Amino acid sequence: MIRQVVTYDVFTVLIVVGLILVALSKVFFERRFKDFTYVFINSTYLKVYEKEQRFFDLFDGLLFANLVLGLTTFCCVSLNYVNDTFEISYNIVLKLIIGIAIFFIFKTLLERLIASLFEIDKILDAYLFQKISYKNFLGLLLIPINIILLFGITPSVYAIYIAIAILLLVNIVGVVTSYKSNQNLIKQNMFYFILYLCTLEIGPFLILYKTIIDY
Repeated sequence: MIRQVVTYDVFTVLIVVGLILVALSKVFFERRFKDFTYVFINSTYLKVYEKEQRFFDLFDGLLFANLVLGLTTFCCVSLNYVNDTFEISYNIVLKLIIGIAIFFIFKTLLERLIASLFEIDKILDAYLFQKISYKNFLGLLLIPINIILLFGITPSVYAIYIAIAILLLVNIVGVVTSYKSNQNLIKQNMFYFILYLCTLEIGPFLILYKTIIDY
């Protein structure tokens, strides 16, 4: 169990709110949600709903909010056990929620801006939709993972690393799938693709990781 009772209540609330957000997405978009749950093993969802995407999509918005709450909970629980000097407070939880949300939103807007400048909106929109879908799927996985870490077992460093490995595996599969679906285009623009990976994929996450660890 997590060491501080006050934060235990906070994470319980975050998980419940996340479940409510997922439930709302299922109620309002029943057919789409059903298709979405198979996105990891079936590309039908990506092919069908990629054409219907909008700048702001309520379905993706609800699942994104759940992702932010799930990542906040997972980061706090993980750091609480990996780093003995890390102390959880309401202030840190709030900062993480805001920071993670701003990070992903700003990153997506920056990618769309670059796509617009280079007039590759249609190409990058498809890629971004795939990335967003897989990240939102990670948000679904974080619900049972966080519940197990908080209520099911006494977390250890090994349990945290196993959970991280599962999340990384899903993310890697998503990246590989996106690469395969855009393989011909990437080969034609390999230099720009590598530049994109370094500046907008790998770089921001390294900065975020260092910020969290140093903080």
